[in-house]
Amino acid sequence: MADSAFFCTLSHEGVLAVRGVDAGKFLQGQLTCNLNYLSDSRASLGARCTQKGRMQSSFRILLEGDGVLMAMANELLEPQLADLKKYAVFSKSKLTDESAAWVRFGLGDADKALTSLGLELPADTDSVARHESLIAIRVSPGRAELWAPAGQAETLKSRLGATLAEADLNLWLLGQIRAGIGQVMPATRELFIPQMLNLQAVGGVSFKKGCYTGQEIVARMQYLGKLKRRLYRLQLDASELPEPGTALFSPTHGSSIGEVVIAARAERNIELLAVLQAEAAEDGNLHLGALEGPALQLLDLPYELDRDREIQR
Repeated sequence: MADSAFFCTLSHEGVLAVRGVDAGKFLQGQLTCNLNYLSDSRASLGARCTQKGRMQSSFRILLEGDGVLMAMANELLEPQLADLKKYAVFSKSKLTDESAAWVRFGLGDADKALTSLGLELPADTDSVARHESLIAIRVSPGRAELWAPAGQAETLKSRLGATLAEADLNLWLLGQIRAGIGQVMPATRELFIPQMLNLQAVGGVSFKKGCYTGQEIVARMQYLGKLKRRLYRLQLDASELPEPGTALFSPTHGSSIGEVVIAARAERNIELLAVLQAEAAEDGNLHLGALEGPALQLLDLPYELDRDREIQR
């Protein structure tokens, strides 16, 4: 099924809305991504950090109506909403949980289905197509999100099901892992700086936008620091999925050298993204959960880190 067209409901994430005349200005000082790059035809990944540059959340963000929508892990939405409201008191913007107002589907190799809905979505990652109340976002090659008002959920599901196989969320997450897109989960909140998730390599960090919370730490790491921990893709021969935050170990180093970010079942094994010490990853002696735990094998990512290119955003 991994090689066939499919759709699934993206039930693992909620939608945080920031609306009002000051929405963009307010968020520009809060998020790693540049709000000026958003348009009706362009979305972005992004994150919100602590003063020390640790990510409280990561999300996909797009323009909608009189503001923006951010899709993030369900469990992070309420804490982020409450915290952001503290900083928005003097801003003409309104922050709400709009999860119940939207239905979101993940589509794999299903551009024909989007076309049948009136959505001509370009192949470029982060492209957006709109038709009436529908929104499609290209999240990686061959993968797209479809957003719609919640009242259209059953109708859309029926139309998608007429031409596409319905899959469970695991298949969507497997595609995300193979695209090398990490995500902050409750267990890893405030654990990573953006570069540890390679967020700057997938367009989620702007180094030209000016100040935002945590910006000094993030910029210093990019310009002056040597990144010692970053995101890797691995595979594991096991039956049980490791949870986000599960420690990885290296017998060579005799200690924990990283954490699981997200994991999904593949055809014959488990694939996962993890933040690892670069030195330990190069050594390749990696184990899950304990020094004697199941062995992990490194897999390729579909991109390379390029500091000179990354700082141009």
